[in-house]
Amino acid sequence: MARTTGSRRGVPNMNTGMGSADAARRAGVASGSARPEGQAITQSAGLTEEPVTYFDVLEPAAGSAKPPMMLIHGGAHTGSCYLATADGRPGWAYAFARRGYKVVVPDWPGCGRSGYVPGDQLDGELVVAGLGKVLASLGEPAIVITHSMSGAYGWKLLEQHGENIARLVGVAPSPPGNIQAEPEILRDSDDAIDVQLFKGAAVMKLSRRLPFVMSRRYSDQKLIGTSKLFPRNRAAQYAASLIAIPHRLMLERANLGGSQLKVGNFASFLGKRVLVMTGTDDIDHPIQIDKPIADWLNENGAKADYLYLGDREISGNGHMMMLEDNSDQLARIIVSWIEDGQFSR
Repeated sequence: MARTTGSRRGVPNMNTGMGSADAARRAGVASGSARPEGQAITQSAGLTEEPVTYFDVLEPAAGSAKPPMMLIHGGAHTGSCYLATADGRPGWAYAFARRGYKVVVPDWPGCGRSGYVPGDQLDGELVVAGLGKVLASLGEPAIVITHSMSGAYGWKLLEQHGENIARLVGVAPSPPGNIQAEPEILRDSDDAIDVQLFKGAAVMKLSRRLPFVMSRRYSDQKLIGTSKLFPRNRAAQYAASLIAIPHRLMLERANLGGSQLKVGNFASFLGKRVLVMTGTDDIDHPIQIDKPIADWLNENGAKADYLYLGDREISGNGHMMMLEDNSDQLARIIVSWIEDGQFSR
């Protein structure tokens, strides 16, 4: 069961420190009146029972006849990455709410504004359990959008809660353990391990006991990378907003010892529409890594589309495309696929 607090206007619960108040103002939350860029939006928040999972809710003040959306953040982030862009504009959550969707934005259990979970107990199965409770509380099938590390959680949610998922969008998503190779181990000890997911990927220095803390250098190299659309003057502020990733979740993400979440039952995949989307400048998500995810989905009964943005003549996007300069354009592309099965500009 999930409970939701009362609606509030003009006080979005964002902790990115990246223009949050201004994003809310420009999204029309404070005034409650219709604005040229779309509908007025109300905002509320809620919590599930164990595992405690916090979520924001943004929805048109006039209500919505469309299916709800659930936006799931990736590693080192909270749901705030969907509330404001790196340069302070309203984020994807507002973009989708202005298009008439009720948008639910959770924080993983044990992370951000959700309840504390001891590090040795916080694994992917528990994260999926919390997200599944949020999803079930919506009362109707939802459109689920995952990003990066949460990709594996999305595939597991589809297996366990397929009846509650209308469509699934994976933005530069992590693969399931079914097809993810085990990493190359560069250094190993009782306390820590250095791994590389594939040749050319950034080396990850992982602790077996302590959370993974994203350094400024790692943020610049991996999350921003070679992106031509991330506002570089916000890089330091962005890096400072990142949170530590619990160690078990990071070891699973690296598929150490084959620990990444796997899908065992594909009944809920049959006929399910899925989109996998990646940018041209995401160093850890080249076509040869992400397209096989769409192929795997189709091989197991889903109806998956793969969108490499370069094929749409959209170049320069890195890993954090929801924070980048063309975030609104990308939101329109996602909505066009959801509503029409096609990709608009």
